[in-house]
Amino acid sequence: AGPQGAWELLERYGEVPLPPYIRRPAAPRDRERYQTVYARHPGAVAAPTAGLHFDPPLLQALEARGVGLAWVTLHVGAGTFQPVRAERVEEHRLHAEAFAVPEATCRRVAETRARGGRVVAVGTTAVRALESAWDEAAGALRPRRGETRLFIYPGYRFRAVDALLTNFHLPRSSLLMLVCAFAGREQVLAAYRHAVARGYRFFSYGDAMLLTRGEGAS
Repeated sequence: AGPQGAWELLERYGEVPLPPYIRRPAAPRDRERYQTVYARHPGAVAAPTAGLHFDPPLLQALEARGVGLAWVTLHVGAGTFQPVRAERVEEHRLHAEAFAVPEATCRRVAETRARGGRVVAVGTTAVRALESAWDEAAGALRPRRGETRLFIYPGYRFRAVDALLTNFHLPRSSLLMLVCAFAGREQVLAAYRHAVARGYRFFSYGDAMLLTRGEGAS
């Protein structure tokens, strides 16, 4: 069977690949619930879970308030669930993940920055896609499609993103390291302490937090 036939077989016989910490079989409702309303291109093995907080009425309400929406693609790989086991963080290697940042998104980001607006990434996947498409020589975002192994941890200099909406992540994960790099370790730990004290839900079907770029993230 060709690629089209393979997708048909997956649609017919496959199951939604839930994260390993969800200890139950995949259910039919997961096809809708464990998927963003704006997903278009198949290929990821996990949902970009920050996007699960949005539904069509909320997206329409944001646009009505003048919030511009732009789209990127990053096909999350199985490595997203892999804990960082290396003794030195910089020795950890991420699996390659396919991504695409279209020209329309690059224009929207440039226009937003030009008028003094902020670029708010929905999820760590969006951050990695945008940062992977940043052209350092031009000082701007450029359309790009390919694979990225970008591993963001404290000390990374962010270029394309000003704020981040993200869920609460597993300890020792590359996702948590990205969040700490973005907002600063102490601010993130304070947010986690607040979440635990208030009984917030963690991980894929959990709550989210909005973070601004910390002073150390430049």
